[in-house]
Amino acid sequence: MQWLDVAAGIIPSAVGDPACVISVVRDVTAAKRAEEDAKQARLAAEASASRLASVLESTTDSVVMLDLEWQVTYANQRALSVLEARGLRLGESLWKAFPEEENGVFAQHYRRALQEQTPVSFEAYLTSHGIWLEVHAYPAPDGLSIFFRDMTEQRAVERERVAAQQQIAHLARHDGLTGLPNRLFFRERLQRSLTEHPQDGRCAVLSLDLDGFTASNDALGHASADKLLRQFAERLQSKLRSTDILAHFGGDEFAILQGPIRQAQHATRLARRIVEALAQPFDVDGHQVSIAASIGIAVDSGEGTTTDELIRGAAVALYTAKTDRRGSYVVFEPGMQKVLRARQAIKAALQQALPRGELELHYQPLVRLSSGEVSCFEALLRWQHPQRGSISPAEFIPVAEESGLILSIGKWALEEACRTAASWPGHISVAVNLSPAQFKADGLVEAVKAALRASGLQPGRLQLEITESLPLEKNGRNLAILQQLRCLGVRIAMDDFGTGHSSLSYLQSFPFDKIKLDQCFVRGLPGSPEAQAIVRAVAGLGATLRMTTVAEGIETEDQLTALRAMGYDEVQGYLFCRPVPAGQIGAAISACRRQIAAAT
Repeated sequence: MQWLDVAAGIIPSAVGDPACVISVVRDVTAAKRAEEDAKQARLAAEASASRLASVLESTTDSVVMLDLEWQVTYANQRALSVLEARGLRLGESLWKAFPEEENGVFAQHYRRALQEQTPVSFEAYLTSHGIWLEVHAYPAPDGLSIFFRDMTEQRAVERERVAAQQQIAHLARHDGLTGLPNRLFFRERLQRSLTEHPQDGRCAVLSLDLDGFTASNDALGHASADKLLRQFAERLQSKLRSTDILAHFGGDEFAILQGPIRQAQHATRLARRIVEALAQPFDVDGHQVSIAASIGIAVDSGEGTTTDELIRGAAVALYTAKTDRRGSYVVFEPGMQKVLRARQAIKAALQQALPRGELELHYQPLVRLSSGEVSCFEALLRWQHPQRGSISPAEFIPVAEESGLILSIGKWALEEACRTAASWPGHISVAVNLSPAQFKADGLVEAVKAALRASGLQPGRLQLEITESLPLEKNGRNLAILQQLRCLGVRIAMDDFGTGHSSLSYLQSFPFDKIKLDQCFVRGLPGSPEAQAIVRAVAGLGATLRMTTVAEGIETEDQLTALRAMGYDEVQGYLFCRPVPAGQIGAAISACRRQIAAAT
């Protein structure tokens, strides 16, 4: 297609008539196309500008365009509302609306973008609005385009997320009850102490366990016991240096990382301070609670000791302390591993002893002094190991208590004792020792009922013996169980009377049928005035409270004579008979009669 520009004119004749026509034709196609292209370009530019304006208005950002004099040449509606609220109109300087920012961080970034002709992105706090802004500034030769976005809410969410992550990290390494570091944190710091700073001195691990905490927990209730643990932790913390770390592993188990130390004696001094600090009772909800701790100590040898070795050594020493001398501390020695392994071997073997028939009951008689007759036999556990032979109860019963095996063993002993006693003469009773673990577990009363029912033994011929290790004071559950057992018709005896500080309070808590004086007081008779005073006082106490009094551990006729004179009701000991198997009950009765006859 071609565009032509035509100009035509008439040339007249001499007489004035048109003689001819002259036409001038120019080809204007190129010009016309150029004009059309310009028009299309203008329309395209207008459409593009319209689309850009639409985009800038619809964006969530605030958009401002500035010239080189900081005058606002454009602002989308979102930005314009902010500028107008600050009294600024298009064509005026941005700093009129934000004078406090003219020499601030925003202006510094804008100037750098213009000077370097490089886009900049940053986040900054806009003081006048109290918000955080994310800013992107794009320079051009004639000015600056700035995009703002309010990041305040996102910043808050991020802070909350960071705080939550920090809290999770803290909880992962700290105990929720006391706020102390937990086992994971303790191991990490111990590992660091052993590897990063050996030149500063050695370190020591002290493993602590509260003695009698289970009884306190039962007596106080969980809420008060938790308060006791927190007070215990605070008192421990007060005895430590800033470089020492106290951790709570759970329950009543604590650990201390002490370091750096130059001598092993520093660890024992700390242990001594802790033991002394615990001499003062704790005030828990108005109750004075006395509690001690056993402590096991392991000291870094400085010769490549590992984390596991140090923790294990402290645990072995703690085990030794709890076994041999509660309320004190023991330093780990290599030989202790052998003792621990022996106890672990006993535990493993004891798990099979009952099903294999290795356990049996022996019976030791109690003699009534008024008649000289056997009134009762106490059932005592014995273990005949196929390889080791006879294992002492003092060796395996503590293991049974610690491992929980005493529950199944105790149930079997109760049933076996009742079954055996049912064949004895009707005036002879049987005494069975109960563990605190049996009270803590459910079903003790039902187990006693079942044993009586299965054996046919009259309830009045069954005596159940407990010690002070069973919490009674302020423990309604244990007292309720004793009352239920009493309602069955069985008799309740307090064993090892006088060996603990709560003996007298126990007699106030529950009306026992019988109190058995511990043999440690009998050994001093008849020569020790102190032993005489205690033994005589217990006899008088029993008479006043109308409780049968029994003296254990009688080995000489002089002891028997003294106890008879003091008014004891029953006696028990090697003088009359050692514990015998069930098949020798008749012989034991005869032996007791002969001994009583000889003594009188």
